Amino acid sequence: MDVSRRIVLHFPPRVTGQPVVYRLARDFRLRFNILKASVSPGQEGLLVMELSGKQENYDKGIQFLTEVGVQIQSLSQDVVRDEARCTHCGACITICPTGAFSLEPKTRKVLFDDSKCVVCGLCVKACPPRAMRVYF
Repeated sequence: MDVSRRIVLHFPPRVTGQPVVYRLARDFRLRFNILKASVSPGQEGLLVMELSGKQENYDKGIQFLTEVGVQIQSLSQDVVRDEARCTHCGACITICPTGAFSLEPKTRKVLFDDSKCVVCGLCVKACPPRAMRVYF
C-alpha cells in the first residue's frame, strides 16, 4: 500500500552535508517533493517535503532519518490558524498559491484546508490580524 505524507525535517549541523534525501530515494525507493528548504552545510537545516512510497519503505526511511539524527514532524502540526483572531477578511484567499483557503458561501467565513498547504508563509504576511502562524 502506498502512503504520501507531508513532513518537516530538522537537520542538525553534522547531518546537513550528507546525502540524506538521496538515500531516501535510492535505498528506500521513496519519492519526494521538496516544498521548502533551508539547508546549508555545517548549519542547522530545515526541509519541508512530501514523501511517498510503499508503507514498508516509508517506515524504513523514517527510521533511517531518526537514526542519523534528523528530527521529524508532521506538517499538519506546523500550520495553525488562531480562530479567535481570524476576522474572515479573506486576505489569505487571494494570496494562497495552493488554494488552501476558501470562502464558505453561506456564512462568508474563510475555511482553511491544511492538507493543501505547502507552508510557503504568504498567508502569515498577508493576514492583518495575524491569525495565521507557521511553526517549524
